[in-house]
Amino acid sequence: MSLRRAQHARVLLAGVLTFAVVTAGCSLAPTTPSGAQGPAGAQNAAQGEVLIGVMGPLTGDNAEYGKIWRRGFDLALEEINAAGGVQGRPLNYVFEDTQSDPKQTPAVAQKFVSDPRIVAVIGDFSSPASMAASPIFQRAGLVQLGITNSHPDFTKTGDYIWSNSGSQEDDAPFLATLAVEDLGKKRLAVLHMNTDWGQTSADLFIAKAESLGAEIVLREAYLLTEKDFRPVLTKARDANPDALILISYYNDGALIAQQIDDVGLDVTVVAIGSTYSPQFIALGGEAVEGVYTATRFHPADPRPEAQEFVRKYREKYGVEPDNFAAVAYDGIKILAAVLNEVGVDRKALRDGLEKAENLQTVMYGTTAFGEDRRLRNPRYLRLVVRNGAFEIWEP
Repeated sequence: MSLRRAQHARVLLAGVLTFAVVTAGCSLAPTTPSGAQGPAGAQNAAQGEVLIGVMGPLTGDNAEYGKIWRRGFDLALEEINAAGGVQGRPLNYVFEDTQSDPKQTPAVAQKFVSDPRIVAVIGDFSSPASMAASPIFQRAGLVQLGITNSHPDFTKTGDYIWSNSGSQEDDAPFLATLAVEDLGKKRLAVLHMNTDWGQTSADLFIAKAESLGAEIVLREAYLLTEKDFRPVLTKARDANPDALILISYYNDGALIAQQIDDVGLDVTVVAIGSTYSPQFIALGGEAVEGVYTATRFHPADPRPEAQEFVRKYREKYGVEPDNFAAVAYDGIKILAAVLNEVGVDRKALRDGLEKAENLQTVMYGTTAFGEDRRLRNPRYLRLVVRNGAFEIWEP
């Protein structure tokens, strides 16, 4: 073969190989259903993992939430992959630590939308951090599933923004009913985080509490960086409330509870469901005994699907699951179920979530998404801290 002909052959071969590589990377959608065998099944396996992007806190003040999320994710993935994965491919996730900081999530969102392996995103933990990234996911056509995003506006960014979390339009009024009707408290002091989520939750709580005949004797916002709450608690004491309402996370809520006795405030404490975490008790100790809250899941829930989840979680981790473990587990399960039905494709997933019926969840049982792209028929359990644990409480 002449030198010129040999060079021409190498150019043709390089072109064919380049075309093959580019073509293989252009489509995320497998050609056969889960469990396919033979050459087509081998092709699916060769495509590698199906990836979900996760953004949330693994460090910082809210790190415990991210730790609990991962337990729920990993338990769900074990079951999904043991059953064949997604369309015959293993399912996995990539977790980016944002500390639940709205300043960090847009950059993570850009990273996820630019990665063609990512077919959906879960997170962030806080609604403000999630909502800072939502427009990026909406423009790119990548589903964002907010598993703990209760701000009423979270799903309003567009049709790629979904949530299997309850909305504060339901959560905060239920907490008000717990405080006013179930506990009989009429003079309420409300302390809330000075964030959009905190302010909105407080607004919704107060509107419902006042409609039930309660008086708001104090409303105060606090910064996330605050550590000394005694000045605001002194104001609360002087307002003579019969209940202190906390729109808080576990860390700031526990710190507030520890400082109540310092100012001589003798009052019932009712806290939003974000405080339902083992860390609230670990950080608060004796100070959080008798605190009331509400949640959508508790390990003592007698429903069969809840008890089966509790059994598996306890066997794997040696501890009881909480609401945040359950909602993480459900989030992965929902995405896997729809992807198995419609194929591994970003737009197909969005369309599939809209059409999906009979989704099996730990939190709500059999359910589906409503027009607001949240799961229908949220349910609640009342809790109280007794003997260093959250217990179901009935009035």
